[in-house]
Amino acid sequence: MGNNTKHWASVWGNAMSIAENRPESYSKDITLRYPVYSRFDGSAVRVTFDNYTGTEPVTISKATVFIYGKFFEVTFGGSKSVTIPAGENAVSDPVECEVRAQTVFFVSFYLADFTQMRSMVFARGPFSSGSYALGDQTEQEMVDINITRKTHYVYFLSNVSVLTDRKNRTIVCYGDSITAQDWPDYLSLRCRSEGYENVAVIRRATSGSRVLREYSCITYESYGLKGDRRFTHEVPTDGADTVIIQQGINDIIHPVGRQVNVFRPMSDLPTVEELTEGLKKYIARARSFGYKVYMGTLLPIGGWRTYAPFREEMRQRVNSWIRSTDLIDGFIDFDKALADPDKPTHMLPQYDSGDHLHPSAAGYKAMADAVQKEILE
Repeated sequence: MGNNTKHWASVWGNAMSIAENRPESYSKDITLRYPVYSRFDGSAVRVTFDNYTGTEPVTISKATVFIYGKFFEVTFGGSKSVTIPAGENAVSDPVECEVRAQTVFFVSFYLADFTQMRSMVFARGPFSSGSYALGDQTEQEMVDINITRKTHYVYFLSNVSVLTDRKNRTIVCYGDSITAQDWPDYLSLRCRSEGYENVAVIRRATSGSRVLREYSCITYESYGLKGDRRFTHEVPTDGADTVIIQQGINDIIHPVGRQVNVFRPMSDLPTVEELTEGLKKYIARARSFGYKVYMGTLLPIGGWRTYAPFREEMRQRVNSWIRSTDLIDGFIDFDKALADPDKPTHMLPQYDSGDHLHPSAAGYKAMADAVQKEILE
């Protein structure tokens, strides 16, 4: 844009993971629509569609941005449609439109022909929802409720940035299902309520994912790609200068032995040293992007169905490393924030969703509240 006082900064983002393999995993003649909460004023919008985990090309037939009662066409090299090869992404032309801070606008896109619905991610939280509808609804403000349905699955849309003042910045929250759920959205709400006006919080998180392993079987491939395949693809983000990493618990709890589950051998269980080496790779890559790096401790897992003393020992040792390493700019003690003081291997009951692994809404809010002010300033 040739304006040194402005830059592109992401205000909304998700990772792209692998959709669960089902016979009905193709769609045709549908519109997907996602709300985008902008933390910043801006003069243009730019969207990214990502087919990172697809095995076939995907065609976005039409896309729009809806803001302040008006639809704006999204184009790619001047064309209203774009075909994205497997494993690649497409960044739109700038959409010239005014965006005011604290605005919610909508990105809609139409899939006219049969489309492999493989590149997607689950996301949940106050700002994380969407819908799909039959037919081309990209320029319909109100869609008949009989042909539309809500969803927490985000297909193809991986990033939305605004052209904004350089003082505005983005924090990337990287992790697994815990980060795919509410706490990054609650952190955005906290930024708004406490007056941190120049920071946006986005997530790059995929449910079931591990630092060191991934599944090759179609039964579990939707549990996500391993860190070596995710981090460099997901974390570089418009306007970002900080990443918060909270991952590793799935490496500890997934392996159960072939006698229990043929797809989950105990040979998949890393040593603590191997797991921390994987986290060190994240740190080195984040540094290569010029980012500050903060790491969250692993949450209590007492009561989880594969809980065992040896897994608890691993969790404690990883957390000790996170708390003591000088390779990062700081740590966020999510473990301490959610643990039951009388039974520290467990979450406080009010912070536990009930499965003893994922927090409740109150627990996710407590995670957001545990983030130090210095990270947000």
